[in-house]
Amino acid sequence: MQDLETRLKALIVEALMLEDVKPEEIESEAPLFVEGLGLDSIDALELAIAIDKEFGVRIKPDDERTREVFASVRSLAAFLHEELASARSVG
Repeated sequence: MQDLETRLKALIVEALMLEDVKPEEIESEAPLFVEGLGLDSIDALELAIAIDKEFGVRIKPDDERTREVFASVRSLAAFLHEELASARSVG
């Protein structure tokens, strides 16, 4: 799971072109939106697209869990871990 968080941090910096942020500076528990990294809804969309490309996992904007999934790097990693594990057990 730690590995997944590290990959997500790098993906966030790369996909959102955060030039003044290094992946290792992003705290796993820090909020991604408003406080913390201060991302906005456009960033969420770009990040969702990047996650789909990188991991093959779609995050639906109309899903009621989306807000909690995007709460922090840790919650995003937990969601991806679940989705990837269920995809492996089905496939």
